[in-house]
Amino acid sequence: MAGAPPKPWPTGQAMQLEPLVRRVLAPNPSPYTYTGTQTYIVGLGDGCAVIDPGPDDPEHLLALDAALGGEHVCAIMCTHTHRDHSPAAKTLAARTGAPVVGCAPLVLDDSGPRADAAFDRTYEPDRVMEDGEQMTGPGWTLTAVATPGHVSNHLCFALEESGALFTGDHVMGWSTSVVIPPDGDMSAYMQSLEKLQAREQDRVYYPAHGEAVEKPRQLVRGMIGHRRQRENQIVRLLAEGPHAAADFIPKMYKGLDPKLHKAAEMSVTAHLIDLERRGLARRSDGIWRTI
Repeated sequence: MAGAPPKPWPTGQAMQLEPLVRRVLAPNPSPYTYTGTQTYIVGLGDGCAVIDPGPDDPEHLLALDAALGGEHVCAIMCTHTHRDHSPAAKTLAARTGAPVVGCAPLVLDDSGPRADAAFDRTYEPDRVMEDGEQMTGPGWTLTAVATPGHVSNHLCFALEESGALFTGDHVMGWSTSVVIPPDGDMSAYMQSLEKLQAREQDRVYYPAHGEAVEKPRQLVRGMIGHRRQRENQIVRLLAEGPHAAADFIPKMYKGLDPKLHKAAEMSVTAHLIDLERRGLARRSDGIWRTI
């Protein structure tokens, strides 16, 4: 697993991040989830929200039960429906009686091996939140911030009382997000990054994977620059001659762990599709050319 911190990881432990926010790490580490999915609990005492309940794993659900300690759960909120984020929602809702709210349902049939988690077919929200809509509880307010790109149904949630933004997989504390067509959309992803860059009220990001981001706008500015740099690399390589998507990887990602080649190829493909839509590239039988 590239870049993972040394063990032991705080799997299953409820860690207090700030007065209204606790974090519980799920036992699902991988090259695409880092040390695992981080479930966040917002609120204390009279009622709380659980953000990204994670995989439907008995060990993780027991850890969440312990962290909640019998507290009333007002809502179970999901940023998107990959299987490392939302499947525990159904079980947790049955245990607590809390509604499942947040992103819209989304299921796509896999067209081949994925470079990230597959979609959760069990996700059935009681309420879909639109951009700007709010969920409230005792002493807390969470506002939905629509951030399509990684997937089309992705939401972030802004904790109005503290300036924290729960960023799911849109912005992570350890890696850039993969953007996998057909649902992943590079143009939408870039627009969503620019949307966050314009938000001056966000003090800290709490991603689903990786550590908290203490300088969020600085990180997002760097992510936007990184994606533009990748696009420029692709344009230069296309100018040298036709390429299949896989041909870009050894030239653009030198020294990359082979386990991550598929993810890199999918992100390159997302860039190529964006260039195609803008009239800067074309494809035929899987071979891309400049226009």
